[in-house]
Amino acid sequence: MIFQNVIWVVTLTGMGLVALGFIYAITQAGRPADAAEAAQANRSSNTLRRSLFLALLLLSIGVTWASLRHFPIPLQHEPLQAAQVVDVVGHQWTWDVSQTHLTAGEPVEFRVTASDVNHGFAIYAPDGRIVIQTQAMPGFTNKILYTFHTPGTYKIMCLEYCGVAHHGMTAELDVAAPGDKS
Repeated sequence: MIFQNVIWVVTLTGMGLVALGFIYAITQAGRPADAAEAAQANRSSNTLRRSLFLALLLLSIGVTWASLRHFPIPLQHEPLQAAQVVDVVGHQWTWDVSQTHLTAGEPVEFRVTASDVNHGFAIYAPDGRIVIQTQAMPGFTNKILYTFHTPGTYKIMCLEYCGVAHHGMTAELDVAAPGDKS
């Protein structure tokens, strides 16, 4: 949430600077200038333009680095070192889940694909919020690594309309506390 607030402030600041630039240009547009003043203005505007470009470039690089350095999606070609592995295949209108009983506190690797059309794979926590999501696509396997911290019944749902019975495309995962063998 803090990151969104920072982006909001940066956006408003940028919009304000653009607005000030327009106001300045409008108020100065009708003013006559002699040749020396025009040459000085041209040099100043070129310097300002270069400085602003460099500042925006550095800001863009900084924002990109800050937002992607903790990229939440694992590299798809590397092993994920998970304690539990769940293979998931989406079909119209069901999920085939290789393992539905999981242990909280241990990383789970979900390998998600589809046999027919694209599906939106999402896992909902017992309180109804989405904890992970990815695309289930024919011919491609997406991997997601997630650690369940709270025991309970989690619901798998399809987030992409896939046909007439899309609304019934659900499955459940039972996440037990560590040491609970029930």
